[in-house]
Amino acid sequence: MEIIETEIPGLLIIKPQVFEDHRGYFFESYNADKFANAGIDVRFVQDNESKSMKGVLRGLHFQKPPFAQGKLVRVMKGAVLDVAVDLRKGSSTYGKWASIQLSESNKFMYWIPAGMAHGFLTLEDNTVFFYKCTNVYNKESEGSIRWNDPDLGIDWGYDNPLLSAKDQEAPLFKDFISPFHQWA
Repeated sequence: MEIIETEIPGLLIIKPQVFEDHRGYFFESYNADKFANAGIDVRFVQDNESKSMKGVLRGLHFQKPPFAQGKLVRVMKGAVLDVAVDLRKGSSTYGKWASIQLSESNKFMYWIPAGMAHGFLTLEDNTVFFYKCTNVYNKESEGSIRWNDPDLGIDWGYDNPLLSAKDQEAPLFKDFISPFHQWA
């Protein structure tokens, strides 16, 4: 397993060691000891999976404390452009975003720590997206930021994605008051 730091502290790309042969492939998608040794010493309590057609955008979502969630995300089938936005007060990268393409072929994973908004755009039909969460979902704690917020300037590479009503009406970043404590 290779851990790659991004320009946003704590946001990590994980490249698993994949063993392929004439039968197919095998890789360890999660090993608590290896992740802890890499600085991701968390307890996962909920797994989520979604299936989407090409052009669906889900996000930018987050859970407010005390239900804030760290997420380990990956694509099991298809491909996505995955985006994380730093919402942590005091972070040197507050309001900055980073993205990566996750796919069934590259098998990369993204560790998105609590205090970040998260979203993804599906690049292929029937994309299956999987994520492990460090906290349970709580409806009263959910929050979102507009996917095409002009102050964030995220380059999705797609003009008219399919969105939920909730995501179409998400607040703008300029109106966002971070519930995440000082981050160092």
